[in-house]
Amino acid sequence: MSKRIILITVIFGLFSLTALKGQRETDANVFGHVVSAEDGAHIPFINVVIQGTRIGTITDASGHYMLTNLPEGRHTLVVKGMGYETESVDFEISANQSIEIDVEIDYTGVDLDEVVITASPTASGFRYQPDMTYMGEDLQRRSEASFGEMLNREPGVAMRSMGSAPARPVIRGMDGDRILVLENGERMGDISETSADHTISLDPMVANRLEVVRGPASLLYGSSALGGVINLMTTDIPDRWDPGPAGVVSLQGASMNSMGAGFGRYTWGNDNLAFTGRIAYRQAGDITTPAGLVMGTSMNNLDASAGAGFVSGRSTGGVSFSLTDMAYEIPENVTTADEGVELLIQRQALQGRINFQRNGFFDRGQFRFNATRMYQQEIEYEIEDGVRDEDVEIEYSKYALSSTYTVQHKPFEFFDRGAVGLNLHAHNLDVGGDEAYTPGERRINLGVFTFQEIPLSRTMRLQAGLRLDFQHTGALPNELFPQASSTRNAINYTGSIGFNHRPVDGLEVGGQFARSHRNPSVEELFADGAHLGLGVYEIGNLDLRDEIGQGADVFMRWNNGFIDFEVAGFINYFRNYIIFEPTGDIDPGSGYPVFRYTSDEARLMGAELSALLRLHENLELTLGADYVDGRRIHNGSFYLPHIPPLRFMADAEYDFGRAWIGGRFHRASSQTRIAPEEEVTDGYNLLGLSAGYRLDSPVRQVILLRIDNLLDESYRDHLSRIEDRNVLMPGRNFTLSYRMFF
Repeated sequence: MSKRIILITVIFGLFSLTALKGQRETDANVFGHVVSAEDGAHIPFINVVIQGTRIGTITDASGHYMLTNLPEGRHTLVVKGMGYETESVDFEISANQSIEIDVEIDYTGVDLDEVVITASPTASGFRYQPDMTYMGEDLQRRSEASFGEMLNREPGVAMRSMGSAPARPVIRGMDGDRILVLENGERMGDISETSADHTISLDPMVANRLEVVRGPASLLYGSSALGGVINLMTTDIPDRWDPGPAGVVSLQGASMNSMGAGFGRYTWGNDNLAFTGRIAYRQAGDITTPAGLVMGTSMNNLDASAGAGFVSGRSTGGVSFSLTDMAYEIPENVTTADEGVELLIQRQALQGRINFQRNGFFDRGQFRFNATRMYQQEIEYEIEDGVRDEDVEIEYSKYALSSTYTVQHKPFEFFDRGAVGLNLHAHNLDVGGDEAYTPGERRINLGVFTFQEIPLSRTMRLQAGLRLDFQHTGALPNELFPQASSTRNAINYTGSIGFNHRPVDGLEVGGQFARSHRNPSVEELFADGAHLGLGVYEIGNLDLRDEIGQGADVFMRWNNGFIDFEVAGFINYFRNYIIFEPTGDIDPGSGYPVFRYTSDEARLMGAELSALLRLHENLELTLGADYVDGRRIHNGSFYLPHIPPLRFMADAEYDFGRAWIGGRFHRASSQTRIAPEEEVTDGYNLLGLSAGYRLDSPVRQVILLRIDNLLDESYRDHLSRIEDRNVLMPGRNFTLSYRMFF
């Protein structure tokens, strides 16, 4: 058998050599590169064919092509690809001739509404982990008083709650600075990640686009983004505009807390410059539940900004200045209005951005920064005989800078367009007041990163990235922590390897394997005292070590016109996972329950499912579900605290074109997978209705009515951080919103 194989191989080889010899003597060949007419970048995986024949190929990763064995005579070379203008080139070729033809093609653009730029510095459109985008009318339909409430009940996203104002998103059971909330790609400079009573210092009506990346996204924004990233994007710096005036006006009201809100933006521009200004105001009373009012949950918020943008040759950019003035209450005694806790926040931010293009290998780049100053007071008040007595218990003063410089390079060798960047994050946080439970903190983090994509074919590509961070952290002493002066220096590295495969039209499979790194915060290390806003006594741990995580995310998406289906799964393993857990004790001085920061090996795993079914030309059904299992795996198999329960969602909507009507169902199972000293939460069902009407003359207008908790269900959310666990979530609520574009 082996002799027969050798004989066949020799005969085949001789035949191939003879064919190649004849080909060299008779072939006509054409070769060259397909390049961008805009910047000369070589474009991979573009179709190149000889019109009227079956002779064709695709460009390789460097944009090169070669066609052989062409007939003599005149031909037309046709070059076409998604997102580019089709280009034709006529040429004439003789026998045994090889000619070079480079073809320039114009970029027409792809619908970038589906490209989540938070997940990729090159905005290539290839996904390596699950993501979501909300903009336009979709944002209006989710109108709420906080971003946590807006994103709650989306697959993979829940919220921690202490009333409407401080509600903050939770991704896959992870909270705090394990998820990053960004403003236009940079850290906001507030302290919302440090505790459940601290709010995101931006009104939801200001955002014109929300991007959510689930899973480790630490490569671009910092090594602590273990759970994901939420990017709140505004147009405070104009990036696209039409000459002349334009703007938007929004109004919103809600019955559950007697809320009223308004927002307006005005933009004027010419060919090269644009100026914009906006203002938002929101006021709300106490939350109403089926059992009555929850005292101490009111809020008042003013948000304003002014900015300018420019276009100059191949560069664009601009600058903006914004300010936020907030006041909201945290429930301390939910049955009386005579005493409570109020938080006052002032934040000013200077943001800038410049995008540029140039010749050379590194042909595109962006520089952006966000410099902020934040001041926050936590005030305990008591009203007696109509006189309000106030004591400032805790004060925070923070100065922060977040800045990123990124350059993109052209495709080369087997690499597609990639990016190299430098990221700086620094802040100085002073903590004072009679009940300051931690010292202050000074932190400087300098990171360098690279993000690369490797096309293997038109349907398969890889992603690889690496980030190195140098971090200096130092405690700043105050009156209650005069000896707190220790420092920590660390070099962290994070990395990821991902793949994206599109084997057939409509099917996409992706995944990512990542390593993450997180340094303990000042609260986790030094806390020792009653935290007024949170209503707990916190005890830190100086022996805490850095969190190290390894994890995998995979997803599959299928779209055939009738159904848009996505399923995602994840598993993350952590060493030194820092846990904020109840001890079961009560502090005798404050009367608060005692919580302690500890660490353990931990595993979080789960899945999300979403499906959009187009049952009729005008009728759509949306289904969703998510599940998280979080456990300690070293010191026993105890569950982690504050893990959301199994949830199911279903939405149905009939769109008439000018109007729509829909209904929603949400099911949360009982949460019995609890940590020691954590309480079980019963399951619940919620129903909702919505309807809207669109007007397009003389300007675009949208009116929306939404009813939440239609049946006035009495329920508790497992992630609620209100001290009294018997406090119910909001009851039936009518929300009316109006938006006009001009």
